[in-house]
Amino acid sequence: MKIIYAVVCLFCFGITSAQTAKISGIVKDSNQKPVGNILISLLQSTNQTLVKTEITQPDGAFAFENLQAGEYVITIDENGYQTFASQPISVVDSQSATANPVLTLTEAQQLSEVTVQKKKPLAEYKIDRTVVNVDAMVSSAGSDAMDVLEKSPGIIVDQNGTISFKGRSGVQVFIDDKPTYLSGSELEAYLKALPASTLDQIELITNPPAKYEAAGSAGIINIKTKKSKAKGFNGNYTARGSVGKRWHSRNGLSLNFMQGKVRVFGNAGYATQAFVTDLDIYRQFLNPDGSTRSLFDQKTLIERRNNTANLRLGTYFYATEKTTLGINLGGMLRRGNQRSDGSSVVYDAAGVLDSTIVAKNSERNRFKNASVNLNGSHEFAEGKKWSADVDYLRYDDKTIQNFSNYVFRPDSGLASSDESTGKLPGVIDIYAFKTDYSHAFPKDQTLDTGYKLSYSHTDNVTEYADVTDAASVPNYDMSNHFKYDEVIHAGYVNYSRNFKRWSLQAGLRVEHTISKGNQLGNVMKPASQFRRDYTNLFPTLYVQYKVDSIGNHQLVTSYGKRINRPYYQDLNPFVSPLDKFTFYTGNPYLNPSFSHTVELSYRYKSLFNTTVSYGFTEDGIDETLEIKEGVYYSRPGNLSKTKYVSWNIQSDIPVAQWWSANMYCEVTHMKYDSPLYTQYLTAEGTMFYLQANNRFKLGKGWQAELGGNVISALPSAQVGTRPKHTVNCGVQKKVLKDQGTIRFTVNDIFYSNVNAGTINNLQDTYANYENWGDTRYAALTFTYAFGKMFASKDGGERTGAESEQNRVK
Repeated sequence: MKIIYAVVCLFCFGITSAQTAKISGIVKDSNQKPVGNILISLLQSTNQTLVKTEITQPDGAFAFENLQAGEYVITIDENGYQTFASQPISVVDSQSATANPVLTLTEAQQLSEVTVQKKKPLAEYKIDRTVVNVDAMVSSAGSDAMDVLEKSPGIIVDQNGTISFKGRSGVQVFIDDKPTYLSGSELEAYLKALPASTLDQIELITNPPAKYEAAGSAGIINIKTKKSKAKGFNGNYTARGSVGKRWHSRNGLSLNFMQGKVRVFGNAGYATQAFVTDLDIYRQFLNPDGSTRSLFDQKTLIERRNNTANLRLGTYFYATEKTTLGINLGGMLRRGNQRSDGSSVVYDAAGVLDSTIVAKNSERNRFKNASVNLNGSHEFAEGKKWSADVDYLRYDDKTIQNFSNYVFRPDSGLASSDESTGKLPGVIDIYAFKTDYSHAFPKDQTLDTGYKLSYSHTDNVTEYADVTDAASVPNYDMSNHFKYDEVIHAGYVNYSRNFKRWSLQAGLRVEHTISKGNQLGNVMKPASQFRRDYTNLFPTLYVQYKVDSIGNHQLVTSYGKRINRPYYQDLNPFVSPLDKFTFYTGNPYLNPSFSHTVELSYRYKSLFNTTVSYGFTEDGIDETLEIKEGVYYSRPGNLSKTKYVSWNIQSDIPVAQWWSANMYCEVTHMKYDSPLYTQYLTAEGTMFYLQANNRFKLGKGWQAELGGNVISALPSAQVGTRPKHTVNCGVQKKVLKDQGTIRFTVNDIFYSNVNAGTINNLQDTYANYENWGDTRYAALTFTYAFGKMFASKDGGERTGAESEQNRVK
């Protein structure tokens, strides 16, 4: 059998600070020819924690830069060869400590029936976050970003597309360390249009460091996309078709070109989606003595169709080895329509039919987003780096609604009918400037500091009219014009230091917010205004301790304070009807909420992690529900006190060489106490969540996955959910000389992921609901990658407006 020898010539050079050491070299085969375009990994020698990965240049060269002092090993895992590691490489302050080790790759067939192969773990742990590797999920390839989030540890997505993390809502979503600038339905639509095959990692951060915006009471989810690293020209194409109750399709193309000092990249996607939802709501209206006054049974079939296109273009100019200038352009266009056909039956206290209401409602929506980002960075010296970003974003949303309701008597005769229309144009403009500076000091210390200024302006108009005999009459009770302006000044400082067994990171962020709201009113409603001016401090602290000298056992504790500002649209007191008995309305009197979280974790290598968390929130923002004269109003409101205690376990289990399993288990106890309309809300309960994922490597390019989750009854302020579960599976095969992949996946095999529950704390009313979404589907996905690989330069793919986007709903 042929034996390949790889000779790696390594050298380190002196540096003036503890985090600027460099390991570089060249990879050659036994014939002394360079070996390019292969993946090499740098791990900590003590605990085998992954530090960095690089792709060798066509001439075999590679470099690992900006390293802390410590002991490392380099590993190479190529198909057909046994995985091996180099001898330990020591990096100390201001000097190199190794010279020209020789690493040998041996063909796997030469081993005595034993082959050691490295598998990418589903989850990895850092001092301040958990990292989920998307490629470790076979089933993710045939899905979208929202599906991947739902399968990530501790993430739950409800029937409205709201994302919660460890049982708490208010999480902020970033993409490539940049905010999505979207929330609510628009964020859901964007993530559903983003193919999972373009994602690399999901970072789950409960207590984000001080350099991140303080927004997000439940922390931050940072979605990292795959970066093309091909020198010259390369790309990736993805096509996916899926079928559930309706047909969906998605296509995506990513291109990258780099020559000399210029890198140009772009990606585009187009998705057609159709969703069907069966929504049933049952209400029992009570007399003050608890006896039944009337019964209301509502069934609605909701059909949504969306066509979404997104485009991103960018270029980076590497003026010098230490100076980079860049520009990023982005945009998204979504056109959709929705039809809601409902039938509501009203009974009296004796169960005798009183009337039947038939609703035929429709909605057309057009959403546009455009963004521009200018950025630059300069490294003054090793470990001393400055960067700056200027951003402008615009959101343009136009919705047209039509509502028709018909009331029939028990004998099926028409008793009455009404028709109304609505026009809801809205514009949001966001401007932001951000600058950061990082300075590395001797003795493994780093100090980061920065400043950010953002300005947001929203202009929302709601125009409703009642239609009688083909004539429209303005409805001034439901119409209004709302403007909102907000300015935020923020500054932070963050310090970190590593000792022999201890690691410390502490930060402080200060934010000063000035906001103004102006409801212009109309001929029937007076104008009103409000102004708020407040300053807050947000401290963060992380402490890590290696129990044993090699760091296999670690203890990590952290504390963080966060703020959750209202979505811009939620401050608009508009009223939007689902039907004549169900209305959604904003709340201009919403206050920002503040949360505190403390965590203590124990970790064993990358195989096991368990965490105990405690947190409380003041003025938490949640959906609140009110019944007035039989009409159901849903609006965001502040809940004065929310507390939770949580315990979770996550483990990666190597069951066999060909089978690995990942398990996440969480138990969370929630408690709510707050005045609510005419009563006092007290809600308390315990949630259990179990998620399992099994990955199978079958050989000859075949892989498979089987997973699912179980969620117990989920306590909430007013909307509690019943238990539910889901099972997913997938299989994939490498084709076209490993450049292409075909994947077949099935989501929610048994159609058991049904959102159902009760609506609590309603005055003299009992209510429950069932929401059957389009969760079961089969998908076939083809991906093809072309181009050569190289170790890319560090582009400034970021933005300065890091929290405002998450408040666009």
